[in-house]
Amino acid sequence: LTSAGITGMTISEVKGFGRQKGHTELYRGAEYTVDFLPKVKIEILTPDEMAPKIVETILESAQTGKIGDGKIFVSSVEEVIRIRTNERGEEAIR
Repeated sequence: LTSAGITGMTISEVKGFGRQKGHTELYRGAEYTVDFLPKVKIEILTPDEMAPKIVETILESAQTGKIGDGKIFVSSVEEVIRIRTNERGEEAIR
């Protein structure tokens, strides 16, 4: 992603499920259904003109064609303010 011009991102370890659902596990002789699977969530805030390149970079490197590849959500952000400098808008994300 840095080669696509990304200067920062947030990566979170999360749990969720999609089409692959969960799985069952045995613990102390009892069977449990685990509905949520560990996943990685990547959040990137970028100027609008960079979004297509970033999306393409993610698709090229993450797409396996198998269930569980994930999704990319592209959405608008109303306001960005860098707390340290009080910069706003695109200046705050560059």
